[in-house]
Amino acid sequence: MRPLLQVALDNNTLSDALKSISLLGDVVDVIEAGTILCLQEGMEAVRCLRALYPEKTILADTKCADAGGTVAKNCKVAGADWMTVICSATIPTMKAALKEIDDLQVELYGDWTYDHARQWKEAGLSQVVYHQSRDALLAGETWGQKDLEKVQKLIEMGFKVSVTGGLELDTLKLFKGMDIYCFIAGRSLRDAECPKKEAQRWQEEILKIWG
Repeated sequence: MRPLLQVALDNNTLSDALKSISLLGDVVDVIEAGTILCLQEGMEAVRCLRALYPEKTILADTKCADAGGTVAKNCKVAGADWMTVICSATIPTMKAALKEIDDLQVELYGDWTYDHARQWKEAGLSQVVYHQSRDALLAGETWGQKDLEKVQKLIEMGFKVSVTGGLELDTLKLFKGMDIYCFIAGRSLRDAECPKKEAQRWQEEILKIWG
């Protein structure tokens, strides 16, 4: 299966997010109400995205750490299909969230381990997001062999693995031959001179590499 393309709307205001998504929403597969947007505008952002794109997968990037059932239910009621939980959340928090929404993405930050990942798998979680964080990128870190090896290990454990963090069109070829579930891009798409054309170029590159 070819990887999906997800746009991260980490805009500071709802009006700006809606402007961004209007320029490329029909080309991407998954629309993410980013953490910054959720913190600024709450679930109204999710409600608006669902109203505009009833057929798209909508993700609420809450990075939930506690009260998983309540947060997930609120996201689902607002129209989200998926929600994120932070990898440091407890297994009961993750299980409670998974009961209330279609699917969860576990966001991999900090000192997570493969033992943790095995626990998530046993708890019924199927998606993880491997990050190069914004702060790491600003510190000069880039995608490298150690990242690719970690991604491949998670795939071999049976996870649907999405990748994000400083991705550019030219970065995609690094993952050739790997069963990536979703490429998540934010500013690379939103801030392009022509966002729709750039998203189309990404989809064409994904198709060229994965068929």
